[in-house]
Amino acid sequence: MSLTLLDKLWAAHEVRRNEDGQSLLWVDRHLVHEGSHHAFGKLAARGLPVAQPDLTFGVADHYAPTGNRNRITDPAIAKMLERLDTHAKQHGITLFGLDDPRQGIVHVIGPEQGLTLPGLQINCGDSHTSTHGAFGALAFGIGATEVAHVLATQTVWQTKPRAMRITIDGRLDPMISAKDIALHWIALLGTDGARGHAIEYAGEAVRALSMEGRMTLCNLSIEGGARLGMIAPDEVTYAYIKGRPFAPEGASWDAALMEWALLHSDEAAIFDREVSIDAAEIAPTLTWGTTPEQALPITGTLPDPADLPEGKARAASEALDYMGLHAGQALDGVPVDQVFLGSCTNARIEDLRIAAAVLRGRTARVPGIVSPGSMLIRAQAEREGLDRVFIDAGLDWVASGCSMCVGMNGDLVGAGKRCASSTNRNFRGRQGKGARTHLMSPAMVAAAAVTGTLTDPRPLMKGRL
Repeated sequence: MSLTLLDKLWAAHEVRRNEDGQSLLWVDRHLVHEGSHHAFGKLAARGLPVAQPDLTFGVADHYAPTGNRNRITDPAIAKMLERLDTHAKQHGITLFGLDDPRQGIVHVIGPEQGLTLPGLQINCGDSHTSTHGAFGALAFGIGATEVAHVLATQTVWQTKPRAMRITIDGRLDPMISAKDIALHWIALLGTDGARGHAIEYAGEAVRALSMEGRMTLCNLSIEGGARLGMIAPDEVTYAYIKGRPFAPEGASWDAALMEWALLHSDEAAIFDREVSIDAAEIAPTLTWGTTPEQALPITGTLPDPADLPEGKARAASEALDYMGLHAGQALDGVPVDQVFLGSCTNARIEDLRIAAAVLRGRTARVPGIVSPGSMLIRAQAEREGLDRVFIDAGLDWVASGCSMCVGMNGDLVGAGKRCASSTNRNFRGRQGKGARTHLMSPAMVAAAAVTGTLTDPRPLMKGRL
């Protein structure tokens, strides 16, 4: 029987399957953060220990201050961070806390530390756990009750999703990023386009992506309704992993490579759904509305709700009203109030480098925050002089954390303010009550900082690639 990558990973972790079709899966890595305190509370109520503390890793990210960490003035934020520290010490869990030089966003430091490996089953109480699928891992977010179940048993109940393959054929223009690919396919298929499916990304354009790009692509899978996203591992994957702190070494590395080489869909494997996209059709893309599917190329004009199907017309009308835009308006040139470069989607060293390439020698016309995905990335960026580019441009160079992506640490966009953001969600109030968020690539965020408007980054990058 020919199998998909999903089939192989699922079978390798399935402990049992109930008559209703639900599978009990073994969990190889369980990542917890400040929001996991409810699950720890459930364990305490039953007097249960963490089943596998050596497979559980804590990360301070959602509430992590990006400013002064020596003096946290908000007692609610301080309490969330203290709880995580207490639970980690109580159960013997490795914690990448605020004082740890390895601290960062959970979906950034998992791969960075070599905790994320091909073939593993990875769970976290955060929807963007799909990021780790870029390594050929089975990775998906879970709810608070499921987090408690994993803590207590190192297993999780799950219904196997259907298999979907998105193939991007051809070569991308040098200034087209993984963020553009993701927003393109979500706009094409809709936020429910992949509902009930696990996406496997394939094709020449996907293989040409760096691991940073692949993580961005898999990260955004859930914004199109998918349960998870994945990419079969290859030499690019192995090169990224080799030598990382938790990666296999010596004979174990050689054995791992042999196993990882089998992690691909068989040639004759049948998918429940196939989608093909021509890379040449993908342009620098950004959102204009309040869902990721409300996205267009920067060269586009906003739709007239009257021209849309009944189901989408009302949503478009409401989105235009909320965003302070109007039908027929060109996206290029819309003024922005601030920019944000960060998040588990786009805050890796590659993202910082391309943004710095746009900004170098230029001055930002609007304020903004640059928050690296981890403190190690921050240190690397500083060694490369990228921090000076951002600071000299007039942007705030801060510490690592989820920051303005979700605003739990106090980094917010003001009501009615428009933000050019490298994050993953743009629903009403995501970055603050009344905030207007446009999702885009790091290059486009930097271009918006330079011009003070939504802008095509390609002209600004002429002669800089």
